[in-house]
Amino acid sequence: MTSASEAPVATPVTVVVQLRVASGTAAAFDVWQRETAAALHTAVGFVDASAIPPSPPVQVDWALFQRFARPEFARAWLASDEWRHRLATLRPLLVGEVDVSLLGDDVAPPTPVTVMIATRVVPGAEADYHAWARRMDAAQSRFPGYQGYKLVPPVPGVQDDWVTMLRFDSEEHLQAWMASAQRQRLVDQSAAFTAGFRTRTIRSGFDQWFPSAGSALAPVWKQNMLVLLALYPVVYLFGAWIGTPILGDRLGLPFWLALFIGNIVSILCLSGLVPWLSRCFSWWLQPAGEATARTNLRGVALLGLLYAGLLVLCSRIP
Repeated sequence: MTSASEAPVATPVTVVVQLRVASGTAAAFDVWQRETAAALHTAVGFVDASAIPPSPPVQVDWALFQRFARPEFARAWLASDEWRHRLATLRPLLVGEVDVSLLGDDVAPPTPVTVMIATRVVPGAEADYHAWARRMDAAQSRFPGYQGYKLVPPVPGVQDDWVTMLRFDSEEHLQAWMASAQRQRLVDQSAAFTAGFRTRTIRSGFDQWFPSAGSALAPVWKQNMLVLLALYPVVYLFGAWIGTPILGDRLGLPFWLALFIGNIVSILCLSGLVPWLSRCFSWWLQPAGEATARTNLRGVALLGLLYAGLLVLCSRIP
């Protein structure tokens, strides 16, 4: 008999939803996201959610991440009438299909640029596909900037395709591989045992400021909160001390030019401030053990107090 201490521990999983919003439907999609977030918070085992918006021309799709404490909770959500209803109301707002993948927690959201490739394998040709995938990985691993590769098999009732997550350290290195003759030759070889594939690029613009622990990245919503903590005082102080009195009043620069200079200064300051903040908040961004609701709440409460302190301080600066 297996003791309780020897029982396997279920690891969290993430539902990844990739989609492209049609022109003119952004407002309706915002409503859909709010309603889906409310539904998710009533789902058993739901942990948290985040989203990476499009960043044209590099990334034109949305990537939504829904994290659950156990695989069975995620599968129950994906099989629920509520999720089916959410999908039905979503499809009229989109261009193309929705890609839904179920990924283990060892597969992190992108850092700093990730391609997710969904491949439909001809039934009975799985062995050929596996052998081909090993050849593909051997070739791509020799290209500059390669950071890792993960192959996720189909999940009955969730995804019918094999999903590949391919990470590179920059857009330039990724595109060098994607456009290479070596990759094209391998893609041509797969025609005999695949029935097509779809490719989507995901990137999160703040990842370069947040060091990762292995393959794990801090959730995007936590990154955003720390960026706001650094961004607000930089923008306020620059505007109050330099932008308005010097660039505007003394030098007579137009607002659009003064704003552009302020943005340059802000980015340069954040490049130093945000990595420092990420180290200070490493206990919250990437806990050593399993992330808990208490840890998340402590971090959010502390950041709320810091936000309030900044508002009070800036309100007293002339």
